[in-house]
Amino acid sequence: MPLPFLTADRAFDEQADDVVLPFHDRQRWRRPYRPGPYRVGLAALVLLLASFVLVAAVIIAATTSVTTAWVWFGLAVLMIAGALRGLRTGVWVSSAGLRHVAFFATRTTPWARVGALRVVQQPVRWMGLPRTVQGQGLVLEARGGRGGAAADGRVVLLSTHGADFLGLPEVFDRAADTVEAWADEYRTVPGR
Repeated sequence: MPLPFLTADRAFDEQADDVVLPFHDRQRWRRPYRPGPYRVGLAALVLLLASFVLVAAVIIAATTSVTTAWVWFGLAVLMIAGALRGLRTGVWVSSAGLRHVAFFATRTTPWARVGALRVVQQPVRWMGLPRTVQGQGLVLEARGGRGGAAADGRVVLLSTHGADFLGLPEVFDRAADTVEAWADEYRTVPGR
């Protein structure tokens, strides 16, 4: 069932989903893929719990102590901010560079510093947790050796076992190809 408010600026066929339309501003930061079902589901659960905490804060404010209600209200605001930040995590691209947004940190690499982007078979983190499994990851190798958390300047941007691509290998391939295409286009532009 197509939802017209979600497809207003998109073509209805599947192949045109990843095509940047001519009126889109390439200066804006955009995610070259959609958030995955696990990321969206977890954010929805946290927002649902936050709504219950907000209702509890209102009931506490009406019946007992206002200061306790402010504590619960603050907890609900933290839950909402965490859910929204979790939805925002991932890889973003624009004509200025490549931005890797993690939950607590954001790292922007200009296209001139992007050395290589390639898909590598290696141990990757499962759903962002410390546990690693064998999978594929889109690895950024920055020029100058300071592109990421690793000492050699390599950082895994996307992986097949992340919250966006777990169980969706074709979506991972499409997202990795799109990020590599942006890099190929903007690394070759003179003056960048």
